[in-house]
Amino acid sequence: MKIDTALLAPTLDAIIPAAKKAEALGFDALWTSETQHNPMFPLVLSAEHTRRIQLGTSIAVAFARSPMDMAYQAWDLAQFSRGRFILGLGTQVKAHIERRFSMPWGPPVPKLREYILALRAIWRSWQTGERLNFRGQFYKITLMSPFFNPGPIDFPDIPIYIAGVNEGLCRLAGEVADGFHVHPLNSAQYVRECVRPWIAEGARRAGRKPEDVAISVTVFVVTGQDEAEIERAKAPVREQIAFYASTPTYRTVFELHGWADVAAELSRLAARQRWEEMPALITDEMLETFAVVAPHDRLAEAVKARYAGLADRITYYAAFIDGDEAFWRETVRAFREE
Repeated sequence: MKIDTALLAPTLDAIIPAAKKAEALGFDALWTSETQHNPMFPLVLSAEHTRRIQLGTSIAVAFARSPMDMAYQAWDLAQFSRGRFILGLGTQVKAHIERRFSMPWGPPVPKLREYILALRAIWRSWQTGERLNFRGQFYKITLMSPFFNPGPIDFPDIPIYIAGVNEGLCRLAGEVADGFHVHPLNSAQYVRECVRPWIAEGARRAGRKPEDVAISVTVFVVTGQDEAEIERAKAPVREQIAFYASTPTYRTVFELHGWADVAAELSRLAARQRWEEMPALITDEMLETFAVVAPHDRLAEAVKARYAGLADRITYYAAFIDGDEAFWRETVRAFREE
């Protein structure tokens, strides 16, 4: 099981020291997200100032960009990082695509499938000189003149991970992706009973093996050096769980555990922007189901035990730059041990 970390540096000025530290501490990969900042820019700086650590997006919003735009960015990052780049894609939800990015929405599973196939067609054209002639329901990409062709690179096999929650995107990962980012709102039961079987079914349909798809799980953690610190750490995690569970698309996980009514109430509160009332609906049982709660010295073992046989990669839902360096060094050491 690999141990990765999230790069949540607030400004580009903070990226270089954070990336260097992540590599020095021994993390396997460094992930950026698309929330308040562009996910690609930090990876350019990270690639320049590291040598070993893998670099990826978790995630970049696919439908906010054309496949051609994404293809150029990934191609350059793959070459600049010397093959360490992983392109992680997500669909986002309809409201954000239409109202925040001002882009057209479509059925996410078939559209993302086509998006991935278009990316690979573009890259194949650049690498081999094959004529670019991609024609689908959502994307038609047939023009690639020499002036706009970046040409072949040394590291053309760019892994594509996708993110999702529900059955359709899990099956799509099994069919066409190299990895799957499990949403932070997850439980071991959900990964075991839903995510992995859905991915396996998609792989079977495509004539692939389930193990062809790496399972990358982001984990909520509640930790501290003593009970007082652990109690203080619970509040922000409750808030984040409540926020995610208020999104109808993510309700599957709550429904699996019999808490559909709570998720529905969270959605109603969010619609009324009554954010401050939402965390109170997350009980201790829910918190311990969706987060690993343990002191610093037992956290890594608790995470490993919960996701043993379920995850290939683990990322704590916590920025390592905010934490104690000795804690993160011990975390990496614990994951290195069998």
